[in-house]
Amino acid sequence: MEMVPHAAETKSAAVFRAEVEALAPRRPGTLSGADFQFWCGLSGRSYVHTIFELIGCPRVPACSYVLVKREANGLRSALRIGTVSAEAWSLNLAEIRHRAAQLGANEVHVHLIAGDAASRLKVAEDLQAGQFAELAAEPATRPAFLC
Repeated sequence: MEMVPHAAETKSAAVFRAEVEALAPRRPGTLSGADFQFWCGLSGRSYVHTIFELIGCPRVPACSYVLVKREANGLRSALRIGTVSAEAWSLNLAEIRHRAAQLGANEVHVHLIAGDAASRLKVAEDLQAGQFAELAAEPATRPAFLC
């Protein structure tokens, strides 16, 4: 199925879409990238995300993402909402997979329409608040003095 670019799609999103279409036939048993999920933020806005099985996910450009645990009955739970911003797409994928392994996620939902770092962060924060996701999954740095 050919995907038509969205008017607000960034150049990197268009390149990503082309890579997904090229990879889909070579990855049997994985989602094709043509499956979508809308996640709702606290603001009431819905954000479209492309769904991938974690193992079948291609390299991703800078984006916001939702790490998801999909149960056998099809129910999905958001485990982490965040952003990646490396210029090397393979580093973004490595970061996503690392966090997913820590949390037990089996899907990654990527949002590609937000074109700059500030917009991606705004989307992630809205979704975090709307989905009651943990705002800081990583431990905070410990201060040198506790006085």
